[in-house]
Amino acid sequence: MGFHFLRGAGTAGLLGFVATALIRVAIAGDVTDARLLNAASEAEAGNWLTHHRTYDAHRYSPLGEITRDNVKRLKLAYAVPLGGWEPSELGAPALQATPLADNGFLYVTDGWGSIYKIDGRSGDRGRVVWKADFEVDHEGLRLPVNRGVALWKNLVFSNLNDGRVVAVDQATGEITWEKQVATGAGEGFTGAPLIADGKLIAGQAFGDWATRGFIAALNPATGDELWRFYTIPAPGEPGSETWRCAAAGNPDCWKVGGAGAWATGSYDPVNKLLIMGTGNPVPTFDPESRPGDNLYSNSTVALDIETGKLVWHFQYTPGDYLDFDETGVNLLIDREIQGEPRQVIAHFGRNGFFYRLDRTNGSFIGAKQYVNKLTWTEGIDPKTGIPVGYNPEGGLQEYARGQAPRRDGADRVTNCPHLQGGVNFWPTAYHPKLKLAYGASIEACSDVVVRGKAQIGEGLRDFRGEGELWAGGGASVVGVPTGSLSAIDVATGAAVQKVGLKYPNYSGVMVTGGNLLFTGQMDGDFSAYDAKTLKELWRINLGVEFQAPPITFAVDGKQYVAILGGGGGFSPGVNYFGLSDLSTMEPAYTLWVFAL
Repeated sequence: MGFHFLRGAGTAGLLGFVATALIRVAIAGDVTDARLLNAASEAEAGNWLTHHRTYDAHRYSPLGEITRDNVKRLKLAYAVPLGGWEPSELGAPALQATPLADNGFLYVTDGWGSIYKIDGRSGDRGRVVWKADFEVDHEGLRLPVNRGVALWKNLVFSNLNDGRVVAVDQATGEITWEKQVATGAGEGFTGAPLIADGKLIAGQAFGDWATRGFIAALNPATGDELWRFYTIPAPGEPGSETWRCAAAGNPDCWKVGGAGAWATGSYDPVNKLLIMGTGNPVPTFDPESRPGDNLYSNSTVALDIETGKLVWHFQYTPGDYLDFDETGVNLLIDREIQGEPRQVIAHFGRNGFFYRLDRTNGSFIGAKQYVNKLTWTEGIDPKTGIPVGYNPEGGLQEYARGQAPRRDGADRVTNCPHLQGGVNFWPTAYHPKLKLAYGASIEACSDVVVRGKAQIGEGLRDFRGEGELWAGGGASVVGVPTGSLSAIDVATGAAVQKVGLKYPNYSGVMVTGGNLLFTGQMDGDFSAYDAKTLKELWRINLGVEFQAPPITFAVDGKQYVAILGGGGGFSPGVNYFGLSDLSTMEPAYTLWVFAL
């Protein structure tokens, strides 16, 4: 049976009736803090309980029924069409969510954040048990993207792009609580919630809407806010001196400075650290409007999970002018490096370098280029981790001479990698037995141009009613973009395998105990690769653009692989990379599930 729950008057009686009926249906057990903490245990091998499966963000499942030898027999088990196709002014929604799996039940979201509970226990079909629709306003400049849910006890959570966080009952889909957490003009959420240390973590996503990024912790039982960390410090706070707003004639530039936190973080329970990435400073392409290093943009920040206080940070590209957000995944890995045991963060930087940091204090270990072509700097200082060309005295950076956009400079400057990366927000992975980190990348370059003085980007209006989105310029792709898969030895930071892909990747990766790597492609291919050699072993084309990452789960000992497919009206293949051969692909919203 399926039910569609809506907010508003007149639903209480129906919800009570349905709740009673559904409670009689067998349901999965509560997702306790202990289960989340032990998500890597054998007892949870068949489940995928949190966004990255485990707090260390490895996206590794020990399931090994599907192997390199038999993956060629993988076939479609069932598919579940989803709704949420209603567009905003920015276009149709994109499916970028990670499904969660608990004892045969799947929990997914569409681009508007509506939650679907799907019963997959039969193995041959997925039945929608309920859909919780939160009536997000589709008018205006809403970015219709939602990257998934969180599970905790008997609740399911979704962060919405209108700034609400909602919790629904796992058995019924009835709203338990909702809070308007992001209250400023243009603020909202796209990243999946993370439950860590009994707290629900939400990151304000819309930095590019000229807002001030923040990370908030809520009580998951009530929605009450426990703490909030702003990714841009206010005047007088540590790091505020890196926003030289007065020098630009705009003393309040920090208030609209961006640094959104729009992807789900990692959690280190030993050191009690929430580890998250932050986005670019705003205006994106006009650094003259915001001189300085612009902390804590383009950074990994480690926050005390109890208080939200900053413990350490590492900034990858100070004073960024190329849209090199670093919101992407931070892999938490214990690894011996040069004979010394280290607690490591491994991060595929959007700026084209693979970084290794000490996660206890944020100190730099090393960085190596992983994209084919990189021109925006000559390298990374091996002692500090700061890009070569950095000027500690300058209010404006120019990492490669003549390649920084300026108001009175050349019409366009070309830099590699593309402003989308490298690896952007989509998940990376780590195989603990092979000791390899994996990233699916874009191989491309882009032109950047400044349009006037802190001018507004074309095509998008700012929510304050001040005109269009405050980008300060624009960018376009150079040449024919492609993609790649890299397998990197975390001990050395060097790639041990790398293969090319026909298209830029926007899906991300997942690895398994069967030594397989799965990913989707923009042209509708869904593929499995040998995790050691990166040789493609299996492929099916489903005709839909993949922007979401795969997972694997088990029911009664049988392994399944699942992925959301459907891209959206805003196709990165067409809009970012100009791939005309993808322009006729229609958006379609489907959960695809495969098995032997």
